[in-house]
Amino acid sequence: MRRFRLDMAYDGTDFEGWQSQVREGDRPDGRTVQAEIEKALAVLIKAPVPVTGAGRTDSGVHARGQTAHFDAQTRMEGPHFMRGLNSLLPPDVRILHCREVEPSFHSRFSALARVYHYHIVVGQSLMPWEARYCHRVFELPPLEVLNSMAALLHGELDFTSFSHAKDPHRSKHRFIYHASFFPQRDRIVFQIVGNAFLWRMVRSLVGTLIDLGDRGLGAPEFAAILSAKDRKKAGPTAPGQGLYLHKVIYDEREFSF
Repeated sequence: MRRFRLDMAYDGTDFEGWQSQVREGDRPDGRTVQAEIEKALAVLIKAPVPVTGAGRTDSGVHARGQTAHFDAQTRMEGPHFMRGLNSLLPPDVRILHCREVEPSFHSRFSALARVYHYHIVVGQSLMPWEARYCHRVFELPPLEVLNSMAALLHGELDFTSFSHAKDPHRSKHRFIYHASFFPQRDRIVFQIVGNAFLWRMVRSLVGTLIDLGDRGLGAPEFAAILSAKDRKKAGPTAPGQGLYLHKVIYDEREFSF
């Protein structure tokens, strides 16, 4: 049995997320990235092959650098899997790299951090091809105001105020290494790096930070929301199409924020 690492990108618009999660009141099943990859692997290997991802991106959320692993008894090498999978997968999922790794590698538990980006375009309208991939706002608070609040996102924090009521995790504590807003060509990007994230946590943070800035509020009010540990105190949840799993970090040398 050999273990292989997959690095991939996908357009999350038409997916229910990386992995379907049955929750009361939600749609129990839908099209998922994991299912598409497992279906293609089953064709190549001629047997069911479970795939484990580094993170469970939500419905409509994209990935530039999702990582997964699978085990298989095969003579195929990584480049063969990459070419074979890309020939079988739908066009909204692409395998970027595939290579054999040590059996101890685990896409989820070996990860040191996840990097998420949220893309915001400021203006009256969007180019037709941009609507699926960013969040448009008419105005955005000054970056210095947004970053004064984002600077509070550092270290181990209780994110109950930014958790969804149906989030399955018992602990709402997560460790954040870095968070900031910065300009990138024609848009503003919010980057956050953490050991792990709650369901819809990043989108809740983005929506709250923009809402506070729009109302002329700043770091003191954001600090009060964090310490309140009450989702009702936070702002709206930003839409999914602006969010990307940008990268999964497995090597300490990749920390350069």
